[in-house]
Amino acid sequence: MSAENQVHPQTKHAVMATPTHDEFSRQEFVRSYKNYLVQNVHSGNQTRYEKIIKPKFEKTHNRAPKDRFEVGKEMVHDPYYQMFSSLLRTSQEMMWSSCQVPVNRDLENLNEKIKIPKGTKTLGSLKLDTKLKIPRYHTAVDIHCQPGGYHSEVTEDDASAGLVYDRAVHIYAMGQLGPYNDDIGASILLWLKNNHPTMAPRKILDMGCSVGHSTVPYAQAFPDAEVHGIDVAAPMLRYAHARAEELGEKVHFSQQNAEQTNFKSGTFDLIVSHILLHETSQKAIHNIVKECHRLLKPGGLMVHGETPPYKNMGPFDAFMLDWDTRNNNEPFWARSHEIDLEKLSKKGGFDPKNQFETLIPSALQVAEAKRSKVFQGGDFGGGGLWFIYGNMR
Repeated sequence: MSAENQVHPQTKHAVMATPTHDEFSRQEFVRSYKNYLVQNVHSGNQTRYEKIIKPKFEKTHNRAPKDRFEVGKEMVHDPYYQMFSSLLRTSQEMMWSSCQVPVNRDLENLNEKIKIPKGTKTLGSLKLDTKLKIPRYHTAVDIHCQPGGYHSEVTEDDASAGLVYDRAVHIYAMGQLGPYNDDIGASILLWLKNNHPTMAPRKILDMGCSVGHSTVPYAQAFPDAEVHGIDVAAPMLRYAHARAEELGEKVHFSQQNAEQTNFKSGTFDLIVSHILLHETSQKAIHNIVKECHRLLKPGGLMVHGETPPYKNMGPFDAFMLDWDTRNNNEPFWARSHEIDLEKLSKKGGFDPKNQFETLIPSALQVAEAKRSKVFQGGDFGGGGLWFIYGNMR
């Protein structure tokens, strides 16, 4: 097996759903199927574009396509792209289905395993808010095509969304987020180590933490810090809390909307997020940055991890990265990749002079150089780079 095709098996822990032999084989088939699309099918789109679509456009218009919209108008009619897009969307649906089966089969026992009895001494904590209104950008669509989204509950004290998500993310990125699916958090920590070597935050907040994949690394990197993770989805947080406890890390999880939290002003030294902003909305993203400004202490740092914006891409690459907007239930994906980040910071109260945006190497890429080198729907981690945006308070 070549280096670029190697993957990290997901590390098992006690609160994960345990698939049967056949269920696991089905999940691994989906992962391999996704990998095949990346390695063998994805590149064919650019070949079709360069040899057929672009020359035809240039002959008609006497110029090359100027943006992703003009590329898209032509590509969506191309049979090869239609085939690729259909296969990739099918892989998403197969992924969720393969991860739902073992969870649904044993949901009662799994929820009972995840539930931490009252009075039990724990490292961290979990606070849920039954009155919290789930924002419409979560309820309007099933984000990432996950059935029911992140927030839906099918039984009392339900953690099924988190149980499904933990396994699905590993398949989604084809193992390229590492054995704990924590590469985004680990990559930001590597950047902090290289660019802010003396930073020793006492209080850290992870916004939109989901099941805590990228939250736990901060507790590991800064063992003396008080680490908090917030999310709007109770099922994800139930699982996140049980997972962190099982991994022996102290994290305080609470059900809150990152647009408006109940923390006091000036609470945190470091605020981070990992693939959060594109799952919100135009209004929400401004509210979140404004809330970060309120919550940070003077000299504190805000760092949001995402995939690269379109502004530095050619029209074809931007069109391909935009696949999620059209096909993966990510309605704010496109707009989030085009927003003026300097204006976003200024409107949120930050000094734009202290604003930064850059590509950073994946922590696993630095260590092992095992990436597909492709950014596409269903392969965020494959490119070996993450985009970060942020500000010093």
